[in-house]
Amino acid sequence: MKKVEVVFIPSPGVGHLVSTLEFAKLLINRDNRLRITVLVIKFPHTTEVDVYTKSLPITDSLHVINLPECSIPPNIPPSSLMNVLLEAQKPNVKQAVSNIATGAENGVLSAFVVDMFCTNMIDIAKEFSVPGLIFFTSGVASLGLILHGHTLFERDNVDSTQLLQETELAIPSFANLFPINSLPGFMLRKEWESFFMNYAGGLKKADGIIVNSFEELESHAVHSFSSHPDLPDFPIYPVGPLLNPEPKTKGTDDSSNIIKWLDDQPPSSVVFICFGSRGSLDEDQVKEMALAIENSGASFIWSLRKPPPKGTMISPSDYPLSDLNSLLPEGFLDRTADIGKVIGWAPQAQILAHPATGGFVSHCGWNSTLESIYFGVPVATWPLAAEQQSNAFELVVELKMGVEIALDYMVEVGGGANYLLTADKIERGIRSVLDKNGEVRNNVKEMSEKSRNTLLEGGSSYAYLGRLIDYIINQVSN
Repeated sequence: MKKVEVVFIPSPGVGHLVSTLEFAKLLINRDNRLRITVLVIKFPHTTEVDVYTKSLPITDSLHVINLPECSIPPNIPPSSLMNVLLEAQKPNVKQAVSNIATGAENGVLSAFVVDMFCTNMIDIAKEFSVPGLIFFTSGVASLGLILHGHTLFERDNVDSTQLLQETELAIPSFANLFPINSLPGFMLRKEWESFFMNYAGGLKKADGIIVNSFEELESHAVHSFSSHPDLPDFPIYPVGPLLNPEPKTKGTDDSSNIIKWLDDQPPSSVVFICFGSRGSLDEDQVKEMALAIENSGASFIWSLRKPPPKGTMISPSDYPLSDLNSLLPEGFLDRTADIGKVIGWAPQAQILAHPATGGFVSHCGWNSTLESIYFGVPVATWPLAAEQQSNAFELVVELKMGVEIALDYMVEVGGGANYLLTADKIERGIRSVLDKNGEVRNNVKEMSEKSRNTLLEGGSSYAYLGRLIDYIINQVSN
């Protein structure tokens, strides 16, 4: 029997590619009738994706095709960059899919699975008369927020100016009233409105949405999709947690030194401070953080990254040691040498998995949120961008699995933060997240167990994955 062929289109960048491939592997390990081809789109002049794809084992069930690079006109605003790149790649996607559909050795084309930022590729799925499914790499509550926001803008003629006059909003996927200041920045800024309408409108074109979450974690949000008239009635498939073991792009010497240091610390005593691969703080905020760490007296690992030059889209880098001495308060590194480590890039999953790690000051990116829950480490929330503010609100207010440092801290693209977080507030968050007997820690430990079982037979994600596979295979047999 010919295999059932599914085309995956992840967003450019290693982060989205890695979680896409984790999901692809989950599918083909579950059902050997499936064959997956991943079409890789790259930003011009980047090499990190090539390094990663070359390291992948190619099997009969998983193929990776690097699409040709497209040149992009200069001076495209950040809000339009992705759309311009994807439109330029459409002919290459069509050609690649035509080759798959007509190749004698290939399977029968049955579905597209496109990343949440690649929804204009659903048009090509329609041309090939197969369903277009979306792989949404954040949570179900966040998905509901974006879809409901689009409905308010389109149906009720609400805009960002009107939203800013309110203090709270009722959103079907959240049980509590949602604070306006924790909405994603792209919903609150006029210049991002067209991006938001295109992005959220694209989500509504889907024949179903696969979400990297699980029903035990987000039960209210999952049930809101089948019970609330204001949310679209397409199926959602929470099949997570698909944990994202970051590709080890750094040498392992530093990583092993950190783990050895953790081996000597008492259980649940260390706070890990990390803002993800794209997160960084400005100099004034770094000084407040250092003051808070020192005043708390807590043992710590601090992943401190150097912000990229203003107005650029590149990732943060590691500080040279000489810069650290002038950046941090005088004598900080000497005074804290026995209780903490200031590092650059961090092996996040290894640190969170270590029994000495007792709390996580995090930007609340969804992959980091899932990892913290999986490893049973409570979060002190400090969001920076995108939907991280709504993830922070969900952790603290909805799920009671996080403590608040901030819920509405926001860093502009190419600009600064909306306010300075003071050392006393940060210190309270650090002390609170290390509380060994608190409700938050108990809730996280309980959910950690559920996150490990949900993908096993009998778990909700196992069941949703089975339904999704049945849907994909039925496209061929119908």
